[in-house]
Amino acid sequence: MPETGKHVGHYLYQFDRSRMTSPIAGRLRDQFVAALDAGGASAPERLGVYWIAGHRADFGIMAIDDDPAKIDAVHQRLMAPDGRSDNSTSDDVPTAPERTGLGGILTPTWSFVSMSEISEYVLSPEDYRTKLIREGADPDSPQLNARVSGYERRLPMMNAGRLCPEIPDWPAACFYPMNKIRDPGANWFTEPFSARQSMMSEHAASGIEFAGRVTQLISVGVGFDDWEWMVTLWARNPQYLKDIVYRMRFDIASAKYAQFGPFYTGYKATADEILEHCRLK
Repeated sequence: MPETGKHVGHYLYQFDRSRMTSPIAGRLRDQFVAALDAGGASAPERLGVYWIAGHRADFGIMAIDDDPAKIDAVHQRLMAPDGRSDNSTSDDVPTAPERTGLGGILTPTWSFVSMSEISEYVLSPEDYRTKLIREGADPDSPQLNARVSGYERRLPMMNAGRLCPEIPDWPAACFYPMNKIRDPGANWFTEPFSARQSMMSEHAASGIEFAGRVTQLISVGVGFDDWEWMVTLWARNPQYLKDIVYRMRFDIASAKYAQFGPFYTGYKATADEILEHCRLK
């Protein structure tokens, strides 16, 4: 269990229709529904389920928990070869054509393992005051003190949300990994901390413009996966996903230093809605 933060898992799948002769029903359907039940006894603390647009995946899940085994167990239940539930006995063997279980008709297409964290670039109240003065605020004004006090009150709640994130009940989501590049002349990791913090403050200000329309989680994959960070965006409307990604790419932290991996867009759904959308019900 981590000392701070939580484990985060993203998993994407395709149905292997070449191995299917009929819609998903009976035991297979029950297994699928149980595996994606966010309220089930064995479910991780947070579980988001989405059908995925495009040909690279049919559906995906995002899971958050203190225990990495509870997150990976969702994947293992989906890939179980015999289709038996967790409470079945050894004599409870499904009949054909369900004998292969979900593992026989699902192909994992992508995954990402990461953890939630408080970014080192989050401004302290003192740094926030300095930033406001640098932007032109009067150092002796009551308005400055009020803004800093308000930020100081909000900061613990914001940090708690970064470490223990919720999955909002919003219809659209976007997932993509990213790195900060190390190219000669544009090496993020050789820039002074003050310069990196300034660039990330600009980046955060762009995101604040979308408050109430888009919310995000940046989880860290350093030491866990091939990319350094995982960006998860949730939106009240899919158009906002396009708008915020386009807007933030003009920030210097992205325009000069960011390298992006594959983008996946999903829409919140139940297990039955995924089967219906994929014409497998």
